[in-house]
Amino acid sequence: MEIKSTLIQKYFKELTDQQIAQFDQLYELYSFWNSQINVISRKDIDELYERHILHSLGIAKFCTFKAGERVLDVGTGGGFPGIPLAILFPETQFHLVDSIGKKIKVVTEVAAALGLKNVKASHLRAEQIADKYDFVVSRAVTRLIDFYPWVKGKFNKESKNAIPNGILYLKGGDLKEEISESKLKAELYPLSAYFEEEFFETKYVVYIPQ
Repeated sequence: MEIKSTLIQKYFKELTDQQIAQFDQLYELYSFWNSQINVISRKDIDELYERHILHSLGIAKFCTFKAGERVLDVGTGGGFPGIPLAILFPETQFHLVDSIGKKIKVVTEVAAALGLKNVKASHLRAEQIADKYDFVVSRAVTRLIDFYPWVKGKFNKESKNAIPNGILYLKGGDLKEEISESKLKAELYPLSAYFEEEFFETKYVVYIPQ
């Protein structure tokens, strides 16, 4: 069974041949690495394009990263949302970090196989990072009240983007209580506005400007 990235092409019409080839490669790469090191639930691998790759690219429907911008992916796991975003924005620098070393090994191997020159992967906790970034992205790593202290103070003061620097967090479900608890000024953007698949009905990009 050959699974191709037609779902990605449905929503992103401007992809180059190279980007299409890179997205096509992801199924084989993640099937292989997932059999060695479990980074995606086994039953989810056939849903890779919808539940992991397209979900990651929901951030790109809200924010178009610019050339030279720096994006930190905290708790990247096997490379989500960082790897799909790095394919889509080859002129943007992505730093993918996770506290679990074997997951970073998968990220490193996948990025190398795809020839991604704009990805750096580090086996680190977010608190250990001293660099500054334009955006921090993440996919439901923990509650916002716990997540925010990890990345506070890691942002460049000046924004290059139409969207001011901040956090772009992928999360699902009823988020009112979590946002209220965090006391952050968060804006919710439903992914159902961009993608018609049922999976996205309760999924959001949570934007927290700095």
